[in-house]
Amino acid sequence: MIEALLAGPVIPAARGLLGRCLVSDIGGTRTAVVLTEVEAYDGADDPASHAYRGPTRRNTSMFKGPGTLYVYRSYGIHWCMNVVCGPAGTASAVLLRGGAPLDGVEVMTHRRGRTARLAEGPGNLTQALGVTGEHDGMSVLDGPIRIEGAPVPGEIVASPRVGITLAFDRPWRFVLVR
Repeated sequence: MIEALLAGPVIPAARGLLGRCLVSDIGGTRTAVVLTEVEAYDGADDPASHAYRGPTRRNTSMFKGPGTLYVYRSYGIHWCMNVVCGPAGTASAVLLRGGAPLDGVEVMTHRRGRTARLAEGPGNLTQALGVTGEHDGMSVLDGPIRIEGAPVPGEIVASPRVGITLAFDRPWRFVLVR
């Protein structure tokens, strides 16, 4: 069950999210992807985590319970979304980096203004699904953005995380190869 997965440690949670359906019911339209790429961030034990130095106004959602969305601006341009894992207060989270479009492709195409790479990359994923800062702090268990179903089969490949300068060598980026 997704609640139990998200209540556990961040690495197994990150791997367990791959292949699951990420659904968005925003603006009266359903869009959905199969999660194909994620990265794990382990709170106070991870210098690359936004929570490494403790709570701030920006990262407050990371310290809430498992299944909470942490949505933030990257470089002041793109929205990025994470799912909080582990017990409340530990601030571990999984960055949702990419997905394969499943439902609402026409809506995703309109939101993105293109037909290629609709949900590849964390900023593209949030734009395709209509996710913004107003969704920060919501639950993926029962909110307008949800993680549903069992994972589809595939091989999981681990590699170092991308786009960071601290703890970049940790193999905590996971990609589903189908």
